[in-house]
Amino acid sequence: MDGYSRLVAYLKVLLPLMALALMSTMFLISRGVNTDAVIPFAEQDLEDRTRGQQITAPFFSGTTAQGDEIMVTAALARPGGADAPATAVNLEAEIKMIGGGRFLLSSDTGALRPDKDMANFRGDVEILSSDGLRVTTQELNAALDGVRADSPGPVQASGAMGDLTAGAMQIDTKTDSEAVHMVFNKGVKLLYDPQQSER
Repeated sequence: MDGYSRLVAYLKVLLPLMALALMSTMFLISRGVNTDAVIPFAEQDLEDRTRGQQITAPFFSGTTAQGDEIMVTAALARPGGADAPATAVNLEAEIKMIGGGRFLLSSDTGALRPDKDMANFRGDVEILSSDGLRVTTQELNAALDGVRADSPGPVQASGAMGDLTAGAMQIDTKTDSEAVHMVFNKGVKLLYDPQQSER
């Protein structure tokens, strides 16, 4: 019997034994694996999702009669009932003026009333204008069919003019002009910083 035949004879015995050992190892390892699947959602998330209908990343856009573009988005929205408006989480809006200016609005929560062309921003409301003005408040009512808004509560503003506080604010455009006017009232206090205005 030559060396080649002897090698073939050894392999005929050795290879089946190796296959048997590999299969035994696989069965032993599989017994140690945790087969209990974990659902990648918290129990509260599942309850919230099954409690009612919701829309992920809703989107609303439109153009005013003057040509200004309005775009509203949210992380999550739930439809309202007969008397209740649709509610939204992480509500954001962008207003692009036909004259070139821009406003960015954001809040923790809000409500949309497309039937009344209104949006209500609530909780840490922030307004940023393209000219560097930053306004914060807790509630803002904004129109969806035009550049109009009002804050019924206290507001804080900062920009080139300095730091300002007021009891209320209105945003509007004049009919004979494309410029947006922000009117602060009810106890306005302005802290003027000349260095800030030079930046």
